[in-house]
Amino acid sequence: MPKMKTKSAAAKRFKTTKSGKIKRKQAYTSHLAPNKTTKQKRHLRKDGLVHKTDFKRIKQLIAK
Repeated sequence: MPKMKTKSAAAKRFKTTKSGKIKRKQAYTSHLAPNKTTKQKRHLRKDGLVHKTDFKRIKQLIAK
């Protein structure tokens, strides 16, 4: 059986940390920013981590 290819869409959206966790960008940042508070926008700038329930699935998609 051949190796699984990396899903390029997933590779663009997720990065693996050195400790093996998977980083992701926050949602709700692309538009309608004037309606959001400064605090909301500031918190959305930070990257989040992929939840443990999605971890296995995402890891498979970005496996190299």
